[in-house]
Amino acid sequence: MARVPDDQFPIGRRQPEVVAVTRIDRTRLGTFFAVLLGLGVLFEVVSAAANVGMIRLAPIYMFTPMVAGAITAWRGDVSFSAVGLRRGRYRWLGLASVAPVALMYAILGVSLLLPGVTFARATDPVPGFDLPPGILGTIAALGLVVALGATVNAVLAFGEEFGWRGYLLWELAPLGFWRASLVIGAVWGLWHAPIIVEGYNYPSFPVVGVVAMTLATVAFSFTYTYLVVRARSVLAAVFFHGVFNAAGGLVTVYTDTESAFLSELVASPVGAASVALFLLVAVLVCYTDRPALTRSFAREERSEQRAQR
Repeated sequence: MARVPDDQFPIGRRQPEVVAVTRIDRTRLGTFFAVLLGLGVLFEVVSAAANVGMIRLAPIYMFTPMVAGAITAWRGDVSFSAVGLRRGRYRWLGLASVAPVALMYAILGVSLLLPGVTFARATDPVPGFDLPPGILGTIAALGLVVALGATVNAVLAFGEEFGWRGYLLWELAPLGFWRASLVIGAVWGLWHAPIIVEGYNYPSFPVVGVVAMTLATVAFSFTYTYLVVRARSVLAAVFFHGVFNAAGGLVTVYTDTESAFLSELVASPVGAASVALFLLVAVLVCYTDRPALTRSFAREERSEQRAQR
């Protein structure tokens, strides 16, 4: 790949080096994890010094992967668009925004098949909103879930996803779709450890919860990667993540059980029922539309460019 003559490059800016596309750069990867770990330690220090739990700091902590990814990309002369910060394919972004609702209802259905879990007729499925009863209320609840998930929640989700499915997916692309997704899923789960041990998601099982969360994020990771590759944009993961978090309450409000084990580790958006369903989705992807992952996953094909003109 030829370099642009220096006299054709903007004054004061260094011309980016040609980046290898078939190998992982250990220096960049080391920078990413050093910044991510350093920020994690900083948050723990602030949490202890201010006597404020990590769960309360979570909305800010969620932006640490984005900061790590942005710093690494900037230092490594990797453009943000190359790692997926672009509009991408609209139909896949739309699918990423509504698919979590369907998946959440499937998780709810699986959960209700379990012995000891019963259906709870929720009177307030979306707290804070006075919705009408019956089918109109259900439709309104679904609309609110998607709207809140793709807007308010998406802002927070971007803090994670630009790091995970933006920079890190781009860097680990030489590993291929499955191995890259597996590694990112494991890192994603372990990154949650500081808030999980304080009782987030699994209040009755703070230690086991770290393992459970990591298993869940690994299972989720294949679907997230698939959507990003097909959408050619990290925004697919952002919308999916935001709506999934918003829709997660549907499982909680519509299920009832006296067992903490069932409610937290099984019939939960991040429990065994969800893990099983997402692994099934991964198997379906494997056999029906197995995508190839390369560093060019966020580039627009010429045929698409012509179609948009």
